[in-house]
Amino acid sequence: MAGKGSRNSKKLYIERKFAHIRAPLSICYALKVLSAIIKTPINTFIMSQIEAKLQKAGVMLPEIASPAGIYVPALRFGSLVYTSGQLPLVDGELMEQGGKGKVNEINQAQAAMAARIAALNALAAVKGVIGDLDMIEKVLKLTVFVASESFFSNQHIVANGASAVLYEAFGENGKHVRSAVGVAELPLNASVELELIVGCPG
Repeated sequence: MAGKGSRNSKKLYIERKFAHIRAPLSICYALKVLSAIIKTPINTFIMSQIEAKLQKAGVMLPEIASPAGIYVPALRFGSLVYTSGQLPLVDGELMEQGGKGKVNEINQAQAAMAARIAALNALAAVKGVIGDLDMIEKVLKLTVFVASESFFSNQHIVANGASAVLYEAFGENGKHVRSAVGVAELPLNASVELELIVGCPG
């Protein structure tokens, strides 16, 4: 009887000692099961370090914007991920301030904020392909199109809104080559549209 009591005591001691491990393991198992059921990568349910950094700065990654045509939001080829053109959409609509119409020197600051939103939409599209923004090794190329009024030449200032959020998210790895292009019109009367290319390992 003493031996049985001793064994029970040891069992209880082990259960208590490793109780803090069991809960996370149960959560991980549940995530794996859920991932298998809905055929979604497990990383989709876990916040990456990059997303945590953005959230700390008060920025939430949006849902992937639905394509407005026969294309995909982002595509991986080898170690590169390319996004389609991303607009400053919030909940499926162009943001009210700075997201619509042509840009001039008066509203260029609002357009820069719209470029920031479009960049977040691009990151959401990339995450939809790779599952985890922590897999991004380097932001390579950013192209920003700005619907510009005649004689407006500060497209580079508008593009800074997008470049800034990439640097906030990835630090030195967020530095990139860039083109800022003035155009007459953009889809849906958007003020900005951007494309992103990032590099991932493997």
